[in-house]
Amino acid sequence: MAGPEDPPTILFVGQHETQRTEAVTPELLYRAQNSGYDLLTAPITTSAFQSRVLETLQEYVKMLNASSEQKDVPLPLLNPLSPEDTNLVPLDSNSSLIAVTSPWIDLASHDPLIAHVSRQVFNLEVAYAAFVGINNILIHGPISSSGTMQYARTLLEGLGMGPYISINVLLPMSGELEQDISADGIHLSELTRPEYAEEVEDVEEGEGETEVYDAWETWNTIRTVCNYSTKLSIALELPRQLPAVNLQSRWYSEPIRLLPLPRTSFWRNGKGFPVLSKQHQQYLTQFLRLRFPPWVLLSDVGAVPSLSNEAAARASSEPTPAEAAADSNEQPLDLIQHLKYMRHLQQSQPTRPPIERFGQGYQDYMQSPLQPLTDNLESITYEVFEKDPVKYEWYERAIALALKDLREKLGEQRKVVVAVVGAGRGPLVTRALQASRSTGIGIQCYAVEKNPNAHVLLQHRNATDPLWNKQVTVVKSDMRTWSGPPTMGGKSGKVDILVSELLGSFADNELSPECLDGVQHVLDPNHGINIPQSYSAHLTPIASPKLHGDLLGRASTDLNMTMAEKWELPYVVMLHQFDYLSTVQPSAEDPRTPVVQEAWSFWHPISTNILDLAKSRADGHIDAGGHLGGDGTNEHNSRSCKVTFRCAHRGVCHGIGGYFETVLYSSPTSGQKIELSTNPVTMADKSKDMISWFPIFFPLKTPIYVPDDAEMEVSMWRQTDDRKAWYEWIVDVYIRMGSRRMKLGGSDLHSCRRNGCLM
Repeated sequence: MAGPEDPPTILFVGQHETQRTEAVTPELLYRAQNSGYDLLTAPITTSAFQSRVLETLQEYVKMLNASSEQKDVPLPLLNPLSPEDTNLVPLDSNSSLIAVTSPWIDLASHDPLIAHVSRQVFNLEVAYAAFVGINNILIHGPISSSGTMQYARTLLEGLGMGPYISINVLLPMSGELEQDISADGIHLSELTRPEYAEEVEDVEEGEGETEVYDAWETWNTIRTVCNYSTKLSIALELPRQLPAVNLQSRWYSEPIRLLPLPRTSFWRNGKGFPVLSKQHQQYLTQFLRLRFPPWVLLSDVGAVPSLSNEAAARASSEPTPAEAAADSNEQPLDLIQHLKYMRHLQQSQPTRPPIERFGQGYQDYMQSPLQPLTDNLESITYEVFEKDPVKYEWYERAIALALKDLREKLGEQRKVVVAVVGAGRGPLVTRALQASRSTGIGIQCYAVEKNPNAHVLLQHRNATDPLWNKQVTVVKSDMRTWSGPPTMGGKSGKVDILVSELLGSFADNELSPECLDGVQHVLDPNHGINIPQSYSAHLTPIASPKLHGDLLGRASTDLNMTMAEKWELPYVVMLHQFDYLSTVQPSAEDPRTPVVQEAWSFWHPISTNILDLAKSRADGHIDAGGHLGGDGTNEHNSRSCKVTFRCAHRGVCHGIGGYFETVLYSSPTSGQKIELSTNPVTMADKSKDMISWFPIFFPLKTPIYVPDDAEMEVSMWRQTDDRKAWYEWIVDVYIRMGSRRMKLGGSDLHSCRRNGCLM
């Protein structure tokens, strides 16, 4: 069950009838909403309109047969809609309707006559739905996969028929739709002339099964032609038997607006009440945790109760499924028993994990990474990260472990000198003091912070916080220019433990290596301990149509940045509606584990030989400029990698997901290791429920199609010109043909050099 801190589960449920006989009037909508439904579907046109279209086709065929020159006979034109053709009129209540285009048209037909008439029907219906104020339109997917391009081109035109129109394409997860999509009368595909009929190839027994990814391939073509329009979504029918987890995950990453649930998707429990399988419930829970969950459409599960049964229907959301089953003999409740079950699921959703509760509202919201070295952060920014229930507890453990190891080396003669560099509002200072108290080992604590506003708060805390008790030395300085603790004789002393939290979502993207290099001179060269001791960047290719679509529609707010440069930036984002393209062999316990590979690592303290060489280059003692400009002072912090991922199932790569792992402290005495991780493979073992960092996303300007059993090669560089650091990335796709490895495609080289992190 959801906990008290969980936001309420939002679930809009609509009622859909594939062959609705009752006109959708305000009175019908009133009855539906009083029964517990939020939405209704409404056919845009009536059976009279279908009859008129068929008559027009018949007249055209007669003209063709009577003409000696068929090329002189123009294609038929449909007259505008008449009052007999539609029951819809402009009403305020239309905002609660989903308009359904005629299911008997065939936009993908190879017959130019059928395609021409179908396009006219579609255009007339969409234009009229927009006119009467219905924004959401449901259209059946293409009948023929070979005509998908033509179908998509028609939808592209339809999207421009109104500024608020949203089109939802009804598609099966795999195979064919389970609900009946036909209507009274003839489907236009049945009228295809023989010369335009598709040839069906002979297949051997067992080879004629529908390919499970066919529906997804159809959708991928449609949304690509429509340029990832945010006005185009999917109405994904959930079948009685869900497909393999990899296909479920692929669909989950797509922009699904509607989830039609036909009657056949439900099972009957022991008391005869309709229920969903455990797999369906778990899949639905994933969707309900999205920032904007899709609407559920109960399809052909029962008519809307009449007004005489309104009172019984209004109470329908209260009983449990078991109570509803006991009352199932009463006709009013029979009509909405599926709805009652959905409301029960809405109220009984499991508790969200801490990262989701913390990030509510930030799902798939792209933000530029922080630059705390360049910018002075606001107090609220510090406060958000200080709410992490794991990170600071792990830091305290690491400091306590380091104190115990140093006590054995230093003895009882003096206090251990601990410096927190980049102290912010002081959470690590507090943890260092608590570690000192818990271990009984005295420390001399320094808090170094360059932000003048945070420096004021640190002084205030030192004067008023009982734990600090005026024993912390607060220093206003950039850590790289701090001379270190003073000693007798005016000389600078050394620090025994240097603590920092400079890591970004990709570990090094907030210039932790450069900052710690600059402050290493204050660390005791013999026994000094850096916390963290090391960190590594990790990556994996992902499919995220949502992020790609958001970037397409995003206008640059930086006057110094061109529109093209939005593709040249990494973004910090709480990845949610996405899919991994490379996964390990699934198991019952772990059906969807990504392959995440290491890009590079950093260690602290680094060799003094490296720092001495960097200083010599900076002083001009070595006549060797940097390969990217400057004098090469920071070239030792450049990195590069080339990693290969095998992708068993087809998909589209929209970018690279980035994570990190860090060793805060590894004790040589006890062998104990304190680690943090955002890597989805290791996070649960190393730092479960940590919320301080979201992943990083490196976008691709042009998505790359990845076929089955392909290899993706990701090349990435961390570059520097001594003034700033930036990333460059490129993705290539290969497939093996026997002993040959053939390249199928690749991205442009992306570089955020112009907007790199300033040092």
